[in-house]
Amino acid sequence: MEIITDIQDMQQRCLAARGEGKRLAFVPTMGYLHEGHLSLLRAARAAGDVVVLSIFVNPTQFGAGEDFDSYPRDLSRDAEMARAVGTDWLFAPRASAMYPAGFSTWVEVEGLTGNLCGASRPGHFRGVTTVVCKLFNIVQPHVAFFGQKDFQQLAVIRRMSADLNLPVEVRGLPIVREADGLAMSSRNVKLTPDQRRQALALFDGIRLAAAQVKAGERDSRRVLAAVRERIQQEPEARIDYIQVCHDETLSDLETIGPHAVLLLAVRVGATRLIDNHHLGEEIPEP
Repeated sequence: MEIITDIQDMQQRCLAARGEGKRLAFVPTMGYLHEGHLSLLRAARAAGDVVVLSIFVNPTQFGAGEDFDSYPRDLSRDAEMARAVGTDWLFAPRASAMYPAGFSTWVEVEGLTGNLCGASRPGHFRGVTTVVCKLFNIVQPHVAFFGQKDFQQLAVIRRMSADLNLPVEVRGLPIVREADGLAMSSRNVKLTPDQRRQALALFDGIRLAAAQVKAGERDSRRVLAAVRERIQQEPEARIDYIQVCHDETLSDLETIGPHAVLLLAVRVGATRLIDNHHLGEEIPEP
């Protein structure tokens, strides 16, 4: 595996590989890899001739007071993990190269970004779509892999790719969970042991909601009230949002049907965690 930091070098390598008829599979990340990321890389290995991983903590998707400076970073650790699952190229550009002096072009997706994380983190998705569009242009992948834990992000990237006619197949893979059900996240390492225990309230809430729907409940308000009550039992849990939305439009749903997905964002201490589950599907098991 090679580590590449220069944008032009990365782009030329990828264009040359495409010219040789090779299929490029891409996994964009912010690093501090965990098993969820590795599942994406394994899928990329199975789908492509060349597997490209990017690691870039994107400053433009962090708002004022968010955890950009404290976001976990360890490129050497990540490189070893990526190498072990068969990654060919690790692209780790510098922020000054991705956003040089005078940078003034942004990609925005309207509609899908007005709810959920888009409402609570203004400007977040402008940064996400801009950097992903740039990475797609640099890496020129045939297929790109994203985790479904970032449900809204996946929907937004799919819409951006379709609207801009980007020749990239965007694939979403299932959430990977810890043995006790907590959705894997690079931010989990920031939790204290007690906060880590309290964070299980998100998964408890999901299982509670899924059980209610399985028993016949269709009123979103009742389901949301039950999830909210469970999470509020934890002293350091602060709810950002708990919503039931349509899985394609991300609009709020009053009645739970086949397109209903439960989405949560909760701060446990200073750490913001997200999770989701399609209601009506089987109760998730760790």
